[in-house]
Amino acid sequence: MAIKFSEDLVPLTELKINPARVVKQTTEAHRPVLLTNRGRGVAVVQSVADYEKAEEERAFMRAVVAGLADLEAGREYSLDEVKSQLGLK
Repeated sequence: MAIKFSEDLVPLTELKINPARVVKQTTEAHRPVLLTNRGRGVAVVQSVADYEKAEEERAFMRAVVAGLADLEAGREYSLDEVKSQLGLK
């Protein structure tokens, strides 16, 4: 989901004039739009679906990193230990 600078830079004034076009662009292209003011980036607009997907991916990656850290620190349980703690047979 890399920004295509030729297509995804939008001046704030254009957002004020035609916000629907900017929203449609983010939804159809599945890329965020970088809003600029006087040539500098000031904000990012992204579709809700793409934002939620990215958040889920970040949460998953954080869980993987935490799991790997637990393994390195020796914080691990066998399947039998987990079943016993959960009261499963």
